[in-house]
Amino acid sequence: MSDPQAPPAGLPARATVDRFEEDQAVLFVDGAQQTVERRLLPADAREGDVIDFVRGVVDREATEASRARQRALRGPPRTGSFDLD
Repeated sequence: MSDPQAPPAGLPARATVDRFEEDQAVLFVDGAQQTVERRLLPADAREGDVIDFVRGVVDREATEASRARQRALRGPPRTGSFDLD
């Protein structure tokens, strides 16, 4: 019998979508990249989303926390002129 708390075979429990390449999704899993078929992700998944493969959903709370950490690392937006002339 399979473990109801385990993701489908070959998939991590959680991963972040880095990008889509045609019918493939490139995921970050514990700092490493993994490529899976895009059809294995929830239909509403997009770049930057955290996927909970055990439940088969986009984890909205984890996604927002991840995006907040990324914004904090980038710092405040730059101001001023960016003209190169």
